[in-house]
Parts: sequence; C-alpha cells; structure tokens
Amino acid sequence: METNNKTKNTTSNITRRRLQGTVVSDKMMKTVTVLVNRFVKHPKYGKFMKVSKKYKAHDEEGKYKMGDEVTIEECRPISKDKSFKVVGKSSSQSANI
Repeated sequence: METNNKTKNTTSNITRRRLQGTVVSDKMMKTVTVLVNRFVKHPKYGKFMKVSKKYKAHDEEGKYKMGDEVTIEECRPISKDKSFKVVGKSSSQSANI
C-alpha cells in the first residue's frame, strides 16, 4: 500500500511588495486607505521628488485607525481596487518623544 502524504509548501517563491504608509481613511468595512510616500529620482534632471500614492488594503478585524503607521503587503486581488493586505503596525512610530 502506498501512503500519500502531501504537505503544503508554506514558503512561496513569489516575492510580494511590502510598503509602509499612513492610514488616511478607515470609513469602509474591512478596508483602510494607506498613503505611501517615496522619493524618486527624475530620470533626466536628477532631482529627487516626493511621490505619494494611496492604496486600499484589507483589514479583516478593523483594528487600524486614522494616523496609524502600517505595513501593507501585496496579495491576490480581493476586489476591483483592493490587492493589498495590512500586515501590521510599523515600528518606526515608537520614536515619538
């Protein structure tokens, strides 16, 4: 007799983007809007510009509120606009003195 012990591979070779940002809206159910700021160098002129973009992220428990610094990770599309999920709070916010 043959035993089929198929174990699920927990480590995936898909690299998912992780971004850090600030929650700017938590008015939707199970969804937060995260503002991500980043610096980009202009290809021709070399000047660094501040580029910001808003992402909708899935928040199952609804525990993240406006002003929270969070980390979001890319996942499968959950809805038309939502393809990120909230991983957790960022640790960079503990420097407030």
